[in-house]
Amino acid sequence: MNLKDKVCIITGAASGIGLGIAKRYVADGARVVIADLKLDVAEKVAKDLTAQGPGKAMAVEMNVTDEKQVNDGVAQVVKAWGGVDVLVSNAGIQIVHPLQDFPYDEWKKLLSIHLDGAFLTSKACLPHMYKAGSGSIIFMGSVHSKEASALKSAYVTAKHGLLGLARVISKEGGEKGVRANVICPGFVKTPLVEKQIPEQARDLGISEEDVVNKVMLGETVDKEFTTVEDVADVAWVFAAFPTNALTGQSLNVSHGWSMT
Repeated sequence: MNLKDKVCIITGAASGIGLGIAKRYVADGARVVIADLKLDVAEKVAKDLTAQGPGKAMAVEMNVTDEKQVNDGVAQVVKAWGGVDVLVSNAGIQIVHPLQDFPYDEWKKLLSIHLDGAFLTSKACLPHMYKAGSGSIIFMGSVHSKEASALKSAYVTAKHGLLGLARVISKEGGEKGVRANVICPGFVKTPLVEKQIPEQARDLGISEEDVVNKVMLGETVDKEFTTVEDVADVAWVFAAFPTNALTGQSLNVSHGWSMT
């Protein structure tokens, strides 16, 4: 199992978990697409990863909620590298509010990035995977794909939805050699999570220390954050696994926070 010369599109790959996955894939010889809203940052990341090798990277500007930009970005990749073998739909945001105070426009924004983004990128990549007779689609879910937390109604809804979408793709794509799976991390110490600490402290009326130790890590077995590298290793397995024996599945990477 390896990703040598496999064409792998990763959304939101200029930073955080997406960047960690990109590094892991390039280290295995893959051709990685850094698809991100920030083209200048994506281009620098692609240049740095290519210099590290042994794989290589290219940058594509992509707003995952814009159908034309998604389609144009995938077409650019296919023109440059001939196809798409792996899609990692990783782009996402977090917005927290009590449900009764959740602004509708923020609800729609979060669901659009997570769900519309997964739908549009999958829709654009699937024809190329079907043509090749193989492919792997990976959604970045969360422990919140299976659990719930206060203040996260939009996020929990979106992450639950990704499980259903992945299972449908697995059913439709199985005979064509296309797999779909979901990674479900616990809290990973990224800027997205760092931002939540003071927000949740404010909304829950507790200290930032209690947010970390009781809310974020309270249900883990060892009070440890999941690392970007932990998630990237699972993303490598889902991408490199060669058969339909591993499809329609979700895997928790959460230090035991969720064991479902």
